Amino acid sequence: MKRLISLIISLLILIAIYWKIDFTGLIKVFENSNLVWMIISVNMIIPLTMLTAWRLQQLMPKKGRKSSSYLNFWEANQLILAASVLNMILPSKMGDIVKAYFMKQRGNLEGTLSLSIVIFEKACDLVSLLIWCVFGLIVYPEKDLLFWIMTAGVASGLIICLFLLSSRKFASIFFQISRKITPKKISLKIDDLEKSWIEMHRYFWHDKLQLTKIAVTSIFIWFGHLLQIWFFILALNVWAPFLASLALSPLAILAGLLPLTFAGVGTRDAAFIMFYQPYFSQEVGAALGLLCTSRYLLPAIAGLPFFGKYLIKEQGVGSRE
Repeated sequence: MKRLISLIISLLILIAIYWKIDFTGLIKVFENSNLVWMIISVNMIIPLTMLTAWRLQQLMPKKGRKSSSYLNFWEANQLILAASVLNMILPSKMGDIVKAYFMKQRGNLEGTLSLSIVIFEKACDLVSLLIWCVFGLIVYPEKDLLFWIMTAGVASGLIICLFLLSSRKFASIFFQISRKITPKKISLKIDDLEKSWIEMHRYFWHDKLQLTKIAVTSIFIWFGHLLQIWFFILALNVWAPFLASLALSPLAILAGLLPLTFAGVGTRDAAFIMFYQPYFSQEVGAALGLLCTSRYLLPAIAGLPFFGKYLIKEQGVGSRE
């Protein structure tokens, strides 16, 4: 039922967007696009996916290639693509959490450790996105009251995330407060999340060098994602300064992570149109929203065969049990 509601909300937002803009103008935007930049920008999905898979490899326990916990590069790519399928269905990219279940089903990790690895991976992604967003908002040239409020809000979110990752005591207080202000059904899920979070702290903070490598890699990956969006802008034959795009693109991505719509469709599109109004028309903003949706759609399509393979494996395990 929740999925149906989110799908309806996405459709209503899209109807409102395309009712307001000139649809013929939107078609012309794509007709007048720069083919070379379009090919470059779309194909950046490949190296970014591969780099994300390499990072997942680095997060796994280091026990040698013969160990059951070893994850080769090809298998890491399969897991990333299979999770992309569910990210198109579940809110806030929760399909990545299901990746922990797939990792457990491989038989190479305990359930709590696999979930801890995925939670840490997603936490690094969120922190990296917020870092670039804060940096972009600070250097953004024309900030009105709304942008100052967004800068304060994003910076506060970044500080909270950093404390959650670095301080076990702060994390414990955070989860205690969360349990008190949420319904009982949700508080039970918070208990499970807290256990995995504690496990994550124990697993990752013992090796500071490894932690630094993962953090730097995550920041670089998200620089690549934001660079890809800027390349989309160049592909549409319009202009927005790169530093301005560093501020505006993360805001639109964060809007798409809100658990209101189907895979962020609608809210993300509306955010691109609104935030980029100083630089180009609503039709171009809508086109940019469509291209950014392709960043999630194309890996999901590529991941369908691997997602099917993992489902077959799960059914095989279930039948043996």
